[in-house]
Amino acid sequence: MRAVRLLLARLAGVRPNGNRVRELDDELESHLQFHIDDNIRAGMTPQQARREAVLKLGGIEPVKEAYRDAGSVPFMEHLLQDIKFSVRQLRKNSGFTTTAILMLALGMCASVAIFAFVDGALIKPLPYKDPARLVGVFESVQMFPQSNLSWDDYKDWKRLNTVFSSLEVYNRNGYALTTPTGVEPVGGVRVSDGFFRTLGVHPIRGRDFYEGEDSASAVRTVMLSYGAWQKRFGGSDSAIGQAVVLDGHPYVIIGVLPREFHFSPAGQREFWMPLHPESECDLRRSCHSLFGVGRLKDGVTVGAALANLTSIAQQLEKQYPGSNTGQGAAVAPLTEVIVGNIRPILLLLLFGSALLLLIAAVNVAGLLLVRSETRKREIAVRTALGASVGRIFSQFVTEGLVLVVAGSAIGITGAAWAIQLLTKLIPADMLANMPLLQDLELMNVRVLGFAGVIAVSALVLFALTPAIRLSSPDVRGGLAEGSRGSAGTVWNRLGGKLVVLELAVAVVLLVGAGLLGKSVYQLLHVELGFQPERLLTIGLAAPKPSYGKDALQIALGRQIIHKFEAMPGVTGAGIASNGVPLDGNGNTTWFRVLGRPWHGEHNETPERDVSANYFTVLGARLMRGRFFDESEDATKPKVAIINRAFARKHFPDEDPIGKQISGLSTPPVPIEIVGLIEDLREGELDAAIPPVLYMPFNQNPDRYFSLVVRTSQAGSQMLPSLAAAIREINSEIVTNAGTGMEDKISDSPSAYMHRSAAWLVGAFAALALLLGVIGLYGVVAYSVSQRTREIGVRMALGAQAGGVYRMILGEAGRLAATGIGVGLVCSVAAASLMSSLLFGVRSWDVPTLAGVAVLLGLAAMLASFIPARRAASVNPVEALRAE
Repeated sequence: MRAVRLLLARLAGVRPNGNRVRELDDELESHLQFHIDDNIRAGMTPQQARREAVLKLGGIEPVKEAYRDAGSVPFMEHLLQDIKFSVRQLRKNSGFTTTAILMLALGMCASVAIFAFVDGALIKPLPYKDPARLVGVFESVQMFPQSNLSWDDYKDWKRLNTVFSSLEVYNRNGYALTTPTGVEPVGGVRVSDGFFRTLGVHPIRGRDFYEGEDSASAVRTVMLSYGAWQKRFGGSDSAIGQAVVLDGHPYVIIGVLPREFHFSPAGQREFWMPLHPESECDLRRSCHSLFGVGRLKDGVTVGAALANLTSIAQQLEKQYPGSNTGQGAAVAPLTEVIVGNIRPILLLLLFGSALLLLIAAVNVAGLLLVRSETRKREIAVRTALGASVGRIFSQFVTEGLVLVVAGSAIGITGAAWAIQLLTKLIPADMLANMPLLQDLELMNVRVLGFAGVIAVSALVLFALTPAIRLSSPDVRGGLAEGSRGSAGTVWNRLGGKLVVLELAVAVVLLVGAGLLGKSVYQLLHVELGFQPERLLTIGLAAPKPSYGKDALQIALGRQIIHKFEAMPGVTGAGIASNGVPLDGNGNTTWFRVLGRPWHGEHNETPERDVSANYFTVLGARLMRGRFFDESEDATKPKVAIINRAFARKHFPDEDPIGKQISGLSTPPVPIEIVGLIEDLREGELDAAIPPVLYMPFNQNPDRYFSLVVRTSQAGSQMLPSLAAAIREINSEIVTNAGTGMEDKISDSPSAYMHRSAAWLVGAFAALALLLGVIGLYGVVAYSVSQRTREIGVRMALGAQAGGVYRMILGEAGRLAATGIGVGLVCSVAAASLMSSLLFGVRSWDVPTLAGVAVLLGLAAMLASFIPARRAASVNPVEALRAE
C-alpha cells in the first residue's frame, strides 16, 4: 500500500488521460507481481498468491477510482456515469420503466391540472390593489343572508361607518344598444363614482369617474370594457369622447378598462356607467337592488366591520321601521363572494386527484421493491468489490431522477392539455361569470411549485424505497441467499400492505363517484311541478318611449301571445315577469295576512307576475281554486295564487282559498287568494322551494318579461322564428337568445357543478380501480411465481387443482376484503365531509356502498383468477426440476 500511495502522490494533479491510465495499470501490475512472487515463495498456490496480493493493495478498482478522483471532478463524472448506467438499466427493464413513468405521469397530470383550477379560483390573488382588504357588503334578512342594499341605506352606511376607507355599490343591468343595424341586448353595470378607485383599477385610456358623477343631475358617461373597445371601436383612441345610445339615452365614453380587469359578481359586461339614482326603485328606501364592495381601513377586521354595520342597521331600523324592520348587515371577504360555491367542488376534485396520485405512487413503490430485491445479488457483489454505500445510494437517486424527469415531462404536458379540455367543457355563459377560470396558467410559480413538490416527493420515494431495503446489514447475504426467495419474502410481506392501501383508496374514490353520480340523477329527476318537454322560454325588453304605460305593456303582451299561438307548431304561450322556473327567487314582496294581528313585521316572499294562461302552458297542477282570468286587470279587485310551500308556512291548518293578504300600505289593499298550485321549481334544482306569490300580469305589467311557449315538436329550432315574430311587432324590442327548458335544466349551474364533479371523480375512481386491480394482480402473480416449488411439492403430495385455486384465491380474497373493509369505513367519513355536494342521497347510502364492494370484489377475484389458474396448472416434476 505504501508503494501505491507513492504512485498516487507522483501522479497527483495530472488529469487521467489514456497514457497516464496505462502507466497506472503497468505500475499496479508490477506491484501485484512483486507481492505474488513473495506469496509463492511463501508456499501459496498461484491463485492464493494473487488473491492475497489484491487484498493487500486494497482492491484494484478502488485504487483506480482514487486516482481518477484525484485528477478530475468526481461529482460530475459520477453523475454522468450514473445517468448513462441508469438509462441502460431502465432500457433493459422496459416494462418496469414504462409502467413507472406512465403511473407517475398519470398522477401528476390529474393533480397538476386540478391544482391549476384551485390556484386560479382560490389561491391566485384578485387583480386589485391589496385585495385582502376588500369585502362584499350586504344587508341581511331571514330569506337572504346576503341581500341587496337600497340606495338610501347605502348612503347612510357610507356616511355613518367608521371601518371603511371607501364604500361603493354596483348592480347589473341589461341595456338595449342602438347600432346602425338596429338594437341589440348588451350587459352593463351601474356603479357609484368611487367604485374603480376602491378596487384600485385605473383605465388604460381616458379617465375614471369624477366624484359626484353618479348623481342624478350629472351628465351620462360610460367606461368601456377592453373587449367592447376592441369589438365596437377596433381599439381606436378616437372612441374616447364618442357617444353610445343605451336604452334611448346617449352616454359619452370617457375611458377604457384594462384588458385583465374582471369583476366576477357582475359577470362579463361591456359598459360601466355611473349609478344615476332616478328610477322609482332607486328613490325608495324599501327597494333593494344594489350590492356593496368596501375597502377596510388598516387594522380593521371583517368581524369589526360587521359589528359596526350591524349597529348602523339597528339604528336605521328604529329610525325607519316601515322599510327597515328586520334588515341586518352582512360582510364577507370579496374572495369568498367571488368564489361562491366553487370552493368545495374544487377542493373535492383536488382531494380525488391526490388519492389517485397516492395509488400511482404506491404502485411504483411496489415495483421498485420487487426490482430492488431482484438486484440484491448485484448490490452485494458491488459492495464486496469496494463500492461505498454513498456510491450505491447515488445510483438509486440517479435512477429515480431519470424516472421522475421523464414522468414529470409527460405529466405536465398532459396537464396543459387537460386544463384546456376542462376549460372548454365549461358552458360559455357560465364561464363568462367565472373569469378567474378563463385564463388559467400552467406556467406560474404556484402551479410549477406544486408540480415540483410532487416531483421531489416522487424522487425521494423512488430513491429511498430500494436504498432503505438494500442498505440493511444483511445485504452481503444476498450473495449466498440469491434473489428469488428474498424477493418473494419481502414482497409477500410488504406488497400485500401496499395493495390493501390501494384498494382502500380506490373504494373511497368509487364511493364518492357513486354518491355524486346518484346525486346528479336525483337532481335531474327532481320534481319540477311542470312539464319541461317541448317548452321554450325567451325574454324581451320593450323600449320605454313606446311602452312606458301599463296599458301599452298589457297590449304588447296580448299581441305577442296571439301572434305566437297563430304560428304553426305552437300550442300555447304565456307571460311571466320577475323570472320563469329555474331563474331564481327573483323579486320579492312584503305582505301581511289580513284578519291576523300585525305589529309591523315583514313577511317576505318571492313574487311572480304571470298571464292568465301561464300555468296551463307550463303544465302546472292546480290543487284548489282557479287560475287567473284574462279580464283581471287594474280595474278589478286584486287576486293572487300561491304555491303549496306558501300555504304550509302561512296557512298550515286552514284552507287558503278566499283568504286575503295585503302589502304593507296603510290602509291595506286586500288581495284575495283564488288558487293553490303544486310547488314549481323556481330556483336552482338543489335549492329548497320557497313560498311564492303569483299575481296577474295585467294587474302588475312590466316592459321586461319572459314568454313561455309550448310547442308540438321537440328541440329549440323555433326560437329564431319566435324572436323574429317579436321584432315584427316592433324592431326596437330587444330579445335574448332564448332556450329550451330541458336544456335549461341540463345546463343549469347546479346540474353542471354536480355533473362535472361526478364525471371527474368518476374518472379518478375508474383509474384507481384499474391501478388497484393491477396492483393486486401483481402481488398474486409474483407470489405464485415465487412459490412454484412449494406448489409443486403440494401437488406431488396429492393436492388437487381445486385446493390450489382456493389457496391462491383465498389469499387474494383476504387482501381484497381487508382493503374494501378499510375503504368503506373511510368512504363514509369522506362522504360526510362532502355532504354539502350531495343531493337526495345520504353519505352512508347502502346501495352505493354495497355496489362498490361487489364491483371491487369481483374485479379483485377476476384479477386473481389468472395467476391462480397458472398455479393450479403447475407440473410438479417440472417445478421440482427447475429448483
